[in-house]
Amino acid sequence: MPESTAAERPVPTRCAGPASLKPHDDTLIEFDHVTFGYDASRLILNDISLKFPRGKVTAIIGSSGCGKTTLMRLIAGVHGATSGRVVFDGEVLDVRNKAQMFRLRRRLGMLFQFGALFTDLTVFDNVAFPLREHTDLPEALIRDIVLMKLNAVGLRGAASLRISEVSGGMARRIALARAIALDPELIMYDEPFAGLDLISMGVAAKLIRTLNDITGCTSLVVSHDVPECMAISDYVVLMANGGRIVAHGTPAELMGSSDPETRQFTRGEPDGPVKFHYPAPEMAVDFGVQGAAGNAGAGR
Repeated sequence: MPESTAAERPVPTRCAGPASLKPHDDTLIEFDHVTFGYDASRLILNDISLKFPRGKVTAIIGSSGCGKTTLMRLIAGVHGATSGRVVFDGEVLDVRNKAQMFRLRRRLGMLFQFGALFTDLTVFDNVAFPLREHTDLPEALIRDIVLMKLNAVGLRGAASLRISEVSGGMARRIALARAIALDPELIMYDEPFAGLDLISMGVAAKLIRTLNDITGCTSLVVSHDVPECMAISDYVVLMANGGRIVAHGTPAELMGSSDPETRQFTRGEPDGPVKFHYPAPEMAVDFGVQGAAGNAGAGR
């Protein structure tokens, strides 16, 4: 099984994408020895090297704070790597190059963790927003595209509603319709299953898989929901605190792993290498108990 704590080992890229996409290169995104931290005191990603295969669904799982969403931010050019390279379709990202960032962002869609919908716009206008912002299409054509995207997520009948009138699950599907409005080559999903009931979760998972297969796009899914990720993904990357890659491979390979850290996370076991508590001083130190005991002894 292709698992390791070594960051330099890539995610498998065995399968080629659709013929319309570069057949000579199976990799759409590459992290080449990337290190990143918001400040010098703590690294979020530590010498990460990964290859995300073109035309496939890759799930990125791991405990909170291990750097999953940060990976997406680096791909979108929100932040630049502290060291190393992020490569998008053979092009090294330079966050200082605004023209490059605008051009590459046009090729990706993003489903934000909390939807990030415009609350003062209707459902229709939320989905139409990227079309009006990035294209010169006539309004009649925009209308048809928006209704098709809403129909794909089962919400064509909700087009005239305001965001305050829809449920949390509906809002997530509206955000998905907006993310696919421009038919992106890359779709990134940040916690797409969070807060959804079981039916909505199943619908969302099926949509991610179906959209990927029909359009031939590349999908990156960041989630804590192991069963859904394993059900829809071609490849899975397991990250751990400290910006480490613990394991990667097919869902079957990770689920069958004998590695203690991989087993603990994929099976939800409470005891194991992954600790519940964030690293902290001894409780007695934080509450000053040791100092109080020492002072009391000195006064006797």
